[in-house]
Amino acid sequence: QLQLVESGGGLVRPVGSLRLFCVASGSIDSVYAIGWFRQAPGGRRESVAGINSDGHRDYAASVKGRFTISRDSTKNTVDLQMNDLKPEDTAIYYCRGDGMGWGRGTQVTVSS
Repeated sequence: QLQLVESGGGLVRPVGSLRLFCVASGSIDSVYAIGWFRQAPGGRRESVAGINSDGHRDYAASVKGRFTISRDSTKNTVDLQMNDLKPEDTAIYYCRGDGMGWGRGTQVTVSS
């Protein structure tokens, strides 16, 4: 069963950058859409960005212009480049593909 593992989180100051990594245990070619999601303390899990196998991307309004999702089928990875980070971006970030379960996520904390 294909699994996705997130990494790359950490503590960063406001306006800083982080790159999150989502590595699959096998080929992602059969997974049409893979997305990044986040859940802030006390909040609901929300979609951040998604990319499908055609290369189409979509973003939450709150991150558009700051975050970029990318997909590499040769490495079986889906990364999330996050720039100009704000304290409200603090959350646990998860990647998930169509019909797949949730992983453990990676913590992102934006604080001065």
